[in-house]
Amino acid sequence: MSVTEMFSYIQGFLSADQDVREDIRKVVQLLEQTAREILTVLQSVHQPSGFKEIPGKCAKARELFCTVRTQISDLKTKFPVEQYYRFHEHWRFVLQRLAFLSAFVVYLESETLVTREEVAQILGIEVVREKGFHLDVEDYLAGVLIMASELSRLAVNSVTAGDYSRPLRISNFINELDSGFRLLNLKNDPLRKRYDGLKYDVKKIEEVVYDLSIRGLAKEPESGVDK
Repeated sequence: MSVTEMFSYIQGFLSADQDVREDIRKVVQLLEQTAREILTVLQSVHQPSGFKEIPGKCAKARELFCTVRTQISDLKTKFPVEQYYRFHEHWRFVLQRLAFLSAFVVYLESETLVTREEVAQILGIEVVREKGFHLDVEDYLAGVLIMASELSRLAVNSVTAGDYSRPLRISNFINELDSGFRLLNLKNDPLRKRYDGLKYDVKKIEEVVYDLSIRGLAKEPESGVDK
């Protein structure tokens, strides 16, 4: 093979790779748009009247996740299944956002921590790497940490809305979450930096609970979920 033929072959390979990446980017853009729509729906729970609308907003978000599953099914067709990590950077951010949105919906519905398996089911993807398009454990953890920041905001807005018991429940939940993350040896730099933010979320929520306590408004959460 001559030098010219060799570089012509390389150019063909590069062109094919660029075509695949462009196809992936188009689907990812649609996923990002759907993720923004879900976030817009869920953001309304931060409004004073939003707590009464939580069941309806979660149901609406669940409907939009049907669109997410369709879009991810399309994404799966754009690249060879064994090359997941070669193109992972294209959808890593939006997958983390979708993991966060899944976690937030589940928390609003049941005040529990979503499992990686539940997120995968909501998104219509796998957990086991060998089975194809899957939810990487670090993407799941990143989504959970984003949710923690959202809950710290929810704790503040709960007080504004006159819901004084919710911040205490959020505080207990976030403290358990923080204890869980302390068991992990995080070597992923972006994930470790995001975990550092959890410490500020814990502090912010503790300040809310302390303020309620000195005002005599804090009451220990009763068993079960009070919505």
